[in-house]
Amino acid sequence: MFEQLRNIPPATMEKLQPYLQPFRRIEVPAKTCLLREGEIARKFYWIEQGCVRACFNNDGADITFQFFFEHTAVASIESFRKNIASLIAIETIEPCVLYCADKQDVEALLTAVSGDPQLRELLLETIFERTFDYMKHFLSFIRDTPQQRYERLLQERPELVRRVPQHYIASYLGISSVHLSRIKSRIAKGK
Repeated sequence: MFEQLRNIPPATMEKLQPYLQPFRRIEVPAKTCLLREGEIARKFYWIEQGCVRACFNNDGADITFQFFFEHTAVASIESFRKNIASLIAIETIEPCVLYCADKQDVEALLTAVSGDPQLRELLLETIFERTFDYMKHFLSFIRDTPQQRYERLLQERPELVRRVPQHYIASYLGISSVHLSRIKSRIAKGK
């Protein structure tokens, strides 16, 4: 289930196993809303298969700002931890196989890993990876043109470009689908 846990010593995994039991496997179709903007996040998801996006509504415009693929966790962390309304929605892009746990089960897992430096480091790495993605994305809007953002996406995350519909990619880049088509055409002509 949790690919990143393969490197954990068997004794530690044995200790952790009871806390992983509450994660139940679910299969959901594409375009399933896992969390609506404004709701309090009470579920934590681990993606075994599929693609999920984090998005929000900006005066009627659907803005995508992060994508999640296999072997990653997804939740509205701020809402989940602080019991506040989520600033984001979470939606599947592809049919997904997910492992889902309720807040109290995740809190029990967090308590269990707090005493184990290796597990605590793994958990912190997962959380900071998401924060780092946010930071890189935010800075790219200040420093890069839309074409540079798209070219970087092609270079650093080609699976995203292959798997995600163009209108979500355009939203993620902060441009219209028409503008993205023009950028793709310019890049194709330049080769």
